[in-house]
Amino acid sequence: MTAPPALTPAPTRKRAYWQAALTLAVLVTVVCLVRRHWPVLASGAGRLAAADQGWMLVAATAALGTWVSSALAQQGAVPQRLPGGRLVAAQLAASAANHVLPAGLGAGAVNLRFLMRCGLPVGRSASALAVKATAGVVVRIVLIGVLAAVCPGVLRVPPVSAGVLGAVLAVVVLVTVLLNCPLWPRCRRALGTVLGDIRAVHARPHRAVALWGGSLAFAALHSLVLICVTQAVELPLSPARVALLYLAASSAAALLPTPGGIGSLDAALVFALTESGTTASAAASVVIGYRLLTVWLPLVPGLLVLGMLVRRKSL
Repeated sequence: MTAPPALTPAPTRKRAYWQAALTLAVLVTVVCLVRRHWPVLASGAGRLAAADQGWMLVAATAALGTWVSSALAQQGAVPQRLPGGRLVAAQLAASAANHVLPAGLGAGAVNLRFLMRCGLPVGRSASALAVKATAGVVVRIVLIGVLAAVCPGVLRVPPVSAGVLGAVLAVVVLVTVLLNCPLWPRCRRALGTVLGDIRAVHARPHRAVALWGGSLAFAALHSLVLICVTQAVELPLSPARVALLYLAASSAAALLPTPGGIGSLDAALVFALTESGTTASAAASVVIGYRLLTVWLPLVPGLLVLGMLVRRKSL
């Protein structure tokens, strides 16, 4: 007698339905925006087709380096040594998965599974991802602060108004509620585990260098991709200004968890570039070039690598 097929738990099915609905809504929104702004996008694509190929080649090389830097940062977040080749392949697979699921979930799931396959317990694997994410956030904040000092006036602080004060008050209330909810002791234990892992990583200088160096290189290389594309289409923007605009726009887009930031990051980048005096068609050409090199061209190879890692039980 054959065993009955395993049933998918209702919460898992419900979560999958919500994710599919969110992805579909984002894709529909993107299609509507493309149709509405098609003349601008067509003009931007034409400008990109005539771009300097040398700069585009440098941008493509920088895009390849983002996976290596991500692997370096992940290795730095783990005390034990991970298999280097499979680690880089996992980052390519994670990047592809991140463009299918809401931002962070695809990459997190792939990296979590990879670390577990490497022998780390579930708790330690999740903590390693948290350590890497924390380092990435800290690096971005520091870079934004440094570049904002180099390029004064690019980022404008909104005036304090009733809306801003209301948002601050809402955050304070939310934090107060979280500190008094029944789940807070469990969250505190999880936070203690993450802090313990951070101390363990920094007890090994070579791991700390890998963590912070990889996180810095990841943000810098993504900025470099955008800088090279702006140079390829001959936009009169300084590299420091472009890097600041990218870091600010990508940080703002992370607040909206769409698959791979599709829609949210594109809109944020176009808005940031046009606010700096760039025409709409030039901004569209830059965003199309950046997305082409970091999303669309690596997507199929990333999905193939993902399938290969699953077949070989590396995930």
